[in-house]
Amino acid sequence: MGEGSFLDILVLAVIAGFLILRLRSVLGRRTGTEQRRPNPIAQQPARPEARSPDNVVSMPERPRAAGNGEAGPASGLTQIKIADRSFSESGFVGGSRAAFKMIVEAFARGDTATLRPLLSDELYDEFSAAIRDRLAAGHTLEETVEAVDRAEIVDARMDGRTAYVTVRIASRQKSMLRDAEGKVIEGSPDQTVEVTDIWTFARNTRATDPNWALVETRESH
Repeated sequence: MGEGSFLDILVLAVIAGFLILRLRSVLGRRTGTEQRRPNPIAQQPARPEARSPDNVVSMPERPRAAGNGEAGPASGLTQIKIADRSFSESGFVGGSRAAFKMIVEAFARGDTATLRPLLSDELYDEFSAAIRDRLAAGHTLEETVEAVDRAEIVDARMDGRTAYVTVRIASRQKSMLRDAEGKVIEGSPDQTVEVTDIWTFARNTRATDPNWALVETRESH
């Protein structure tokens, strides 16, 4: 093997190691100390629409699944802890806060590489379609999560071997959508708005992959 081939392999190994470390720092790290980073009903907009009345551009939203209520997470969390003894409520909440900022801002940038490991297959397909529609229209979305003020688990359950945890996330954001000429058509560069979202994450507790994936999003009304 030539010296050039050896160096190529070494560089690829370093890149692969970096990606693995990054993904393990995302939701669901098995140590329980993670500090990291939608839709069966075809009712999604061709491109993001403004949130009313706050004028924040919306991400694709998956309607709430049947049986995924908010009666109380205690019994569901107990079931999850039995299925996965490494599960940590505080660690999960911390991870969900970081994942929220990563996903919202990656969607605005059109960064599908960042979104891919954080979303379920269906949700990824929907986010990707929204990004493609936005690009095809020549629109540019600028969105910044200035702060995640509060995150709390509002529902948790086991469905077979899959754990579902729903989190209510209150954040402050700046968002605006520009057209092909750079004109602001939605949102405002100077306005910070408060938004509350309900996000559900899922993980197969029997899988070796420790990461949770976002499977459902909706706004709290």
